[in-house]
Amino acid sequence: MDEQQKHIGIMGGTFDPIHCGHLLAAEQAREQAGLDEVWFMPTHIPPHKKRNSLTLAKHRLQMVELAVADHESFFVTDIELRREGPSYTYDTIVDLVSQYPNYRFSFIIGGDMVQILSEWYQYKELIRMIHFIGLARPGAELDKGNNDEVVTFVEMPVWDISSTLIRNKAAAGKSIRYLVPDAVERYIKENRFYEHVE
Repeated sequence: MDEQQKHIGIMGGTFDPIHCGHLLAAEQAREQAGLDEVWFMPTHIPPHKKRNSLTLAKHRLQMVELAVADHESFFVTDIELRREGPSYTYDTIVDLVSQYPNYRFSFIIGGDMVQILSEWYQYKELIRMIHFIGLARPGAELDKGNNDEVVTFVEMPVWDISSTLIRNKAAAGKSIRYLVPDAVERYIKENRFYEHVE
């Protein structure tokens, strides 16, 4: 395949920590949407997060790198971590399109986010540059609203797992094995992350 024709899926998130649900979602999107690669993109300061503090960016980045190391089509970009201020998708996509003008980008989001896409910062300009891939859970009633032409849904198996769940389990001294990749679990334990719930 000509490298210039790659279709790249972008999966952004705090990844505090990255978990197996993120990896499953990325793999489903890669396969069902025909993506050549998925780029995991840790956010610097996500506008919608309400937690007072995040694990240091360098550690969140390292956990993502450990999590995707064994997948030939998964990669990590630190583009948002290198920029100051809140991480707006629009600003990131402008940068990516400028850096990789021959690549086609799609942004992977939860199915519940599709209904509020029109509220995203610079939405109208954003949809001129990229497509969206919505993760649809079985049995969920999803409404694309006015986003029918800019969103493709892929089926996502039900797996009720979140970074909050993992942080809470770790703080309680409970096992997080199989919720996160082995290498990520070791990194969390070695650095004693999430020993206290905020």
